[in-house]
Amino acid sequence: MVLPTYEESQNIREVLAGIRTALPEASVLVVDDSSPDGTAELAEAFGAERGNVSVLRRPCKSGLGSAYREGFAWGMRNGFDVLVEMDADLSHDPAALPSLVEGLEAGADLVVGSRYVPGGSIPEWSLSRRLLSRAGNAYSAWMLGLGVSDLTSGYRAYRSSLLGRVDLASVRADGYGFQIEMVYRAVAEGGIVREVPIRFVDRTKGSSKMSGRTIVEALTLVTLWGARERLPTRSRPALRQGRQPAWSRRGPVRRPRSSRWAASGSSAPSADRQDPGAEVQSES
Repeated sequence: MVLPTYEESQNIREVLAGIRTALPEASVLVVDDSSPDGTAELAEAFGAERGNVSVLRRPCKSGLGSAYREGFAWGMRNGFDVLVEMDADLSHDPAALPSLVEGLEAGADLVVGSRYVPGGSIPEWSLSRRLLSRAGNAYSAWMLGLGVSDLTSGYRAYRSSLLGRVDLASVRADGYGFQIEMVYRAVAEGGIVREVPIRFVDRTKGSSKMSGRTIVEALTLVTLWGARERLPTRSRPALRQGRQPAWSRRGPVRRPRSSRWAASGSSAPSADRQDPGAEVQSES
């Protein structure tokens, strides 16, 4: 479980406790950008009490995308087969974590917690905010030819085997753009992408770190990538070629090899759990 943080002292213990309840054997990496409010120290104290919490301290505030890149690299170096990302501000309910890792068990390479499939919700958003978000996601999906309805969601689980095929060092987008680019690259590498419903709520403690700049960056990058896709003499110079893109539809998917489940690996789902494939199919 990779948790980027900056000034999340009001939320960090609660989110870590929620993760421990949802996935008791999960390993958590807190990637902290030198929070002046003591977030890193609180995370270390929680780890000392409950175990399985590591803290990666970065010298300055360096952005969400780079935090995930460093966190994923740390997870792969340490041998985890599943890497999960989520926000540390409690906008993502830790109780949804089992559905993400079960989606991987059902055959996906990337499972996106989606607000925009049946069962997903954003109860506190105004109609105008919902429409803006839906329009941005629909535009991104159309420009990039992706069958995913919530490209900007930051609640998701990856197989590290997929991340190993993606050149993380060349991923430069941040914020919403990072989330879109990671799906784009996953599909280019032949990854199977599924969506599971989540309930997204606005933070109640602390302040948001997102800005209008991240939205502009995402839309600009999507437009550039989409335009490049439409040039007949060009391919995707930033992406490796040769694999068949795929995302989940109703139909068979390949079964994964056995994995070490932890969140940068979460604990292994028990063998008697019912296959969740029917409920995690994409509705996009």
